[in-house]
Amino acid sequence: MKSKLLIMASVTAGMLLGAGCKKDFEQINTDPNHTTVDKMDFNFLFTSAQLITSGNSDANGYEDWRNNLIYSACMIQHLSSTTGYWDGDKYFYNASYNSAYWDNNYNNSFTNIVEVVEHTKTDPAKANFYNIARIFKAFMFQRITDMYGDCPYSQAGLGFISNITSPKYDKQQDIYNDLFKELQDAASKLDPAAANTVGKADLLYGGDVGKWKKFAYSEMVRLAMRLSKVDAANAQKWVQAAVAGGVMEGNGDNAILQHDANGGTPTPNGSGLILIGNDPTASRLSQTFVELLKANSDPRLSYLGTVCADPGVTGDMGDTTAAVQLGQPNGWDLSGSERDIVYAPNYPGVRDPASHDGTNKYSVVNRYTFSRLDAPTAFLTYGQTQLLLAEAASRGWISGTAADYYKNGVSASITQLVQMGAGPSGATADDYAKAHPLNDATALEQINNQYWIATFMDENESWANWRRSGYPTLTPVNYPNNNTNGTIPRRFTYPQGEPSTNAANYKDAVSRLTDGDKMTSRVWWDKQ
Repeated sequence: MKSKLLIMASVTAGMLLGAGCKKDFEQINTDPNHTTVDKMDFNFLFTSAQLITSGNSDANGYEDWRNNLIYSACMIQHLSSTTGYWDGDKYFYNASYNSAYWDNNYNNSFTNIVEVVEHTKTDPAKANFYNIARIFKAFMFQRITDMYGDCPYSQAGLGFISNITSPKYDKQQDIYNDLFKELQDAASKLDPAAANTVGKADLLYGGDVGKWKKFAYSEMVRLAMRLSKVDAANAQKWVQAAVAGGVMEGNGDNAILQHDANGGTPTPNGSGLILIGNDPTASRLSQTFVELLKANSDPRLSYLGTVCADPGVTGDMGDTTAAVQLGQPNGWDLSGSERDIVYAPNYPGVRDPASHDGTNKYSVVNRYTFSRLDAPTAFLTYGQTQLLLAEAASRGWISGTAADYYKNGVSASITQLVQMGAGPSGATADDYAKAHPLNDATALEQINNQYWIATFMDENESWANWRRSGYPTLTPVNYPNNNTNGTIPRRFTYPQGEPSTNAANYKDAVSRLTDGDKMTSRVWWDKQ
């Protein structure tokens, strides 16, 4: 039944995408083939929104490839790449890669979720579906505003409904304020006694309102902690509200979308598809990441990396032994120049650009866990939430000890790997957490270093928390002719078509950026 649902949802997504990869709001909001409300299946639209949000809108890993892996994973130094078009490794600017997530979500998933919200809100029989959709919509817009800054929100997706073809860009602060209210109101109105009208069309929780309530308040924690540098008072207010409302209580509450490698498209995991199928030789685990894991004898290393004789061979699962894992340094290439990887310190091969015999001694992403077509996508987890609560407790914003939240977060982030395919036992996780307790003097660094590990492969989120917290401490790459003066980028740029298709609103949004529409500008909550 699950496979059938995924196939049907994929067909629905394909129909929605089939109108044609539109790149501007005018086209997308005046589609003459848009189906009428009486013929819409809002359950399928909701499924489609979840699938597209997972990062594989086109069955080719389009936005996961560009934003999640090529840019965010390399910028945050989870991955490293010597491949020329992996621009994030060296902070090169690629306009279409920057806008990939925007293009595919404004053109598809945001329209879908807005349709669901707008057309279920007046139907009492679908009250729970309406509020679940509001909660997921908040998650969707939190992600995109964190990636780009100010963006269409209050008028997004209303072209068919209200004939708004040039939506304004809401200020990120205003978006956040509304997201808090939406999460709180929607969560408070979920009714466990009411009918479940979404059911298996909800790929996260099957319409379970208890799970969605915990998701809403855990998402509220994430939003609240984003404000730690820009609005501490509101951060404290909303994290307290989230704890009072009831956050995730264990890994069983994790928001995980299970993919099906054989269920049609776009069901495969987008990042997994790139890592094992479309681009298997392009990236390696970063030296920064592997060295931190090794320095702490982290039991996750064997489940995050593998050393393959030939990463281009799909069936080569490699050697997952922790001792043999080796991270590739960021900022090197295969050019034959002084920047060639063969000249990197401690290169594990012959220093001959004609050979590159040592490159396959660097670890790739583990093929038993994340590098799989059916690898699950984790949107939000208990472990991540506990780590953020550890920071809130460390700041004195909530009751309970930061050390306890931290221990819970570390242990849960280790054991959740089992949900990814394979991972350490609960006993191993608990032993590790006990052996690496929180130190008050270095609490913020420890907590956010662990969040960095816990968000591996959720790279856009990992990058966002790094920008917010400043941890882990990363050494930027200063590759020749990079586009950021050797600094790690702070945001993605808007699509190049926006100045012509939504000119006035685009110009207004850019005027609020300190450095213009560049990767070096900072979003509202990203303060130095």
